[in-house]
Amino acid sequence: MITSLPSSRVPDPALAPPLRWGVLGPGTIAHVLAGALQKHSRQQVVAVGSRSRERADQFAAEFDVPRVHTSYEELVADPGVDVVYVATPHSHHHAQALLAIAAGKHVLVEKAFTRNASEAREVADAARAAGVVVLESMWSRFLPGADVLRQLLSDGALGEVSSLTADHGQLIGPDDAQRLHDPRLAGGALLDLGIYPVSFASLVLGPPQEVTATGSLTTSGVDEQVTAVLRVGAAQATLTTTLRERTHNTARVTGDLARVDLPADFYTPVPLTLTSADGRRVLTADPGSILGHEGLVYQAAHLAQLVADGATDSPLLPLDETISILATTDEIRRQLGVTFPGE
Repeated sequence: MITSLPSSRVPDPALAPPLRWGVLGPGTIAHVLAGALQKHSRQQVVAVGSRSRERADQFAAEFDVPRVHTSYEELVADPGVDVVYVATPHSHHHAQALLAIAAGKHVLVEKAFTRNASEAREVADAARAAGVVVLESMWSRFLPGADVLRQLLSDGALGEVSSLTADHGQLIGPDDAQRLHDPRLAGGALLDLGIYPVSFASLVLGPPQEVTATGSLTTSGVDEQVTAVLRVGAAQATLTTTLRERTHNTARVTGDLARVDLPADFYTPVPLTLTSADGRRVLTADPGSILGHEGLVYQAAHLAQLVADGATDSPLLPLDETISILATTDEIRRQLGVTFPGE
């Protein structure tokens, strides 16, 4: 039985070589990332692009950003920008990532990466042809705790994994976030919240061999509540997501030797606890000093290091895995009867 947990190998984000970042879409998540970059890294936010001059000016004033662009075309053409952060609704990620790639920029694309696997393949193909780094902004995959979990799995510390559960639910009505209730913007619980459990299952078990899904839709036709069971060999992952309530937001991986528990909110920096199968040994990994959504900085630092190393794909979240994850959400949506305009 394991007597101590492995240490995280994730570098301090402050050590990553600085890149010059342009923010495409200064919404809520872009504000959080910009603040985390300034607080915990040497990354530089040098430009912001928005169709709203007012929003762009407000973002620039808050984060001391020197250049404001009133079109996305201007932003990606800015010669002082190394990497573009795409932080618009899911429906726009495909076109805007391609726009940035065509301009020769590296790209960090908010999750969900695109609406579907087909769009993700187009972005991946364009990135490979251009020789730029494109990374899905699934920030939980780059946290110290995720590295500890990877090591436990590779070392066989859990034994044969038989089950996984992961849950992400929030109370988000149309008045709270209209985009999540709009099929034209690829709304719904699955691509915004449920993408975390699906990605977590992919990290632990790999791509599913069988997907069974059920759920309910909003009056606008997007998924409001989803339960999916993914089978990989003899292992099963039970995943839940909803817009109707704030749920436990926890995750668990169980093997025949031990289990790992991640408390709420499991997709953020949280203590990881390993419990032996007999319950006699409990070990806990510290989440590190960067907490909450400031953990967004880890993914940016990872991208910056990839660029410095001359890499074109992430070993922690390869483009092929991002495509596979979206193939899973495609199948879940197919079973629920959810399609978006233009698909």
